Amino acid sequence: MSRQLLSVCKLCRRENMKLYLKGTRCESEKCAFDRRGYAPGQHGIKRRKDTEYGLQLREKQKVKRIYGLFEKQFRRYFVIASRKKGVTGETLLQLLERRLDNTAYRLGFGESRQQARQLVRHGLILVNGKKVNIPSYTLAAGDSISVRGEFKENVMLKRSIENFKKRGTPDWLELDATTLTGKFKKIPSKEEIALPVQEQLIVELYSK
Repeated sequence: MSRQLLSVCKLCRRENMKLYLKGTRCESEKCAFDRRGYAPGQHGIKRRKDTEYGLQLREKQKVKRIYGLFEKQFRRYFVIASRKKGVTGETLLQLLERRLDNTAYRLGFGESRQQARQLVRHGLILVNGKKVNIPSYTLAAGDSISVRGEFKENVMLKRSIENFKKRGTPDWLELDATTLTGKFKKIPSKEEIALPVQEQLIVELYSK
């Protein structure tokens, strides 16, 4: 399986925005984007004139990096979204939000999507009471997501849940903090997802 070898802080700097790839570190004084808010590399400070293709590419890269996907995975989601009824860009974001690792992160079970993905891979997340260790597992409305019993007392998980209270639960999810059980209530709309991205540019890029 391929891995992201580049420093994730450089990814935030390249996209000129915080992608919150390191959880609480991104909100601390150690955040690399706050200290060096320009693109990495010796030419990072120089201004570049953005072309139409450049703007489309940056939006695609931004969404890929937020959800921690590689090109082949991301393009597969786009193909699926383009074949469904509705607005392709909105459908694409909905499919990404329905991933199990993303939902585990949204519920506070991990301080970052990468950390939540590790929990899923290790079999610590249950869907409808059954172990699912596939991060890309697609959730449906009404699905229940919970933490495996013995892991509920984990220090890292407790810290993550505490930090999660500052983010709050999205409207399409429901969390019982006592039992560490969440519910995927419905598929979110584009307005509810509220990511700082222009998904239409991604559609235009792949439609060429």
